[in-house]
Amino acid sequence: MNCTEIQDRMLDVAAGVVPATAEDTRHLAGCGACAGKMEEFRKTMALLDEWKAPEASPYFDTRLQARLREEMAIPQTAGWFAWFTRPVLATALTLVVAVGVGLFVMRGGSVKPDGGETTIATADVQPGTAVSDLQALDNNHDMYSDFELLDDLQVQQDNVANP
Repeated sequence: MNCTEIQDRMLDVAAGVVPATAEDTRHLAGCGACAGKMEEFRKTMALLDEWKAPEASPYFDTRLQARLREEMAIPQTAGWFAWFTRPVLATALTLVVAVGVGLFVMRGGSVKPDGGETTIATADVQPGTAVSDLQALDNNHDMYSDFELLDDLQVQQDNVANP
């Protein structure tokens, strides 16, 4: 038997719940660390056996019953989840969610990662037309705004080079 096996049983053996086996006794005789722990457990159990619970006050039961009556007399406030248990509110919430999901699906909705809505092409747009140019500008807005930063950087570099 190894130390981990005896340590799993040590508390039960020290408390007297389980009797020590021959293997337990052999291991404790040969292992000083486990024998020391077993002795500490036995001393602790002996102290716990000597301990007496203090007596309750003679008026404890009377005060407890009075306190329970006071608590029962206080009107209970509804918690954050209590409103959901009411059928009318639960039905209204279900209806609102259903309408929201229905509107989202009817709009053909999916959401871009940046939070903007996707647009659905209703007709094929010919390249080079005003509509296709506006769609290209709208789809590439982030890229074009970065070009403005490059222009500002070029102006600053020109100013540094030609004071």
